[in-house]
Amino acid sequence: MELILDMIKDKVECLQAYDFRELERQIEERVEINKPLLLRVKHVQHQVTFDPVRNKMLYSAVVHFAAS
Repeated sequence: MELILDMIKDKVECLQAYDFRELERQIEERVEINKPLLLRVKHVQHQVTFDPVRNKMLYSAVVHFAAS
């Protein structure tokens, strides 16, 4: 059996929440999860839009992690 270990160089995660503080919490949680993989935040892009079905604002973020 052959075992090949490749290093993760880039990773993109998409998150969304109906509360901005919840979105921040999710981002912080993902940062802590990716630290042991030696990935740091390279770029964060966020957006807010109105959800007419729930009559609430929907916050979303795309977090790009890169090898440190």
